[in-house]
Amino acid sequence: MPAPPPRLKLLFLCTGNSCRSQMAEGWAHTLRSDSIEPFSAGIVKHGLNPRAVRVMQEVGVDITGQQSKTVEELGDLQFDLVITVCGHADEHCPAFAGAPRVVHVGFDDPPKLAIDAASEDEALDHFRRVRDEIRDFVKGLPGNLPG
Repeated sequence: MPAPPPRLKLLFLCTGNSCRSQMAEGWAHTLRSDSIEPFSAGIVKHGLNPRAVRVMQEVGVDITGQQSKTVEELGDLQFDLVITVCGHADEHCPAFAGAPRVVHVGFDDPPKLAIDAASEDEALDHFRRVRDEIRDFVKGLPGNLPG
């Protein structure tokens, strides 16, 4: 029996590795672990956002074991693909060993949207919407990547 094809080594890159990239990594572990080896990192690290953890737990995805980290903390890992999930990370994306393909697929920033929320439920609704958008994107990987 032939060996399965190697999994795509994919990095989700965001500014602070606290929310969007963490959710994307969690979804990829849950939905695509057969074909994707996911990682996430930030240009800087802001710590894991508790609201991101909460809304992921609501749908049965536990990201509490993930840690906020910078690209530098990943060491010499070589990726096949880097997906920037916010404009700042896209604009400040570092060079990576092995010259992986870099693609930008931006998502709204839930913490920024939640700042003016009138209630905790309203704040969480922003996180839920982005969580679901990221889930739908991750489900289609890698076939849904822009050219």
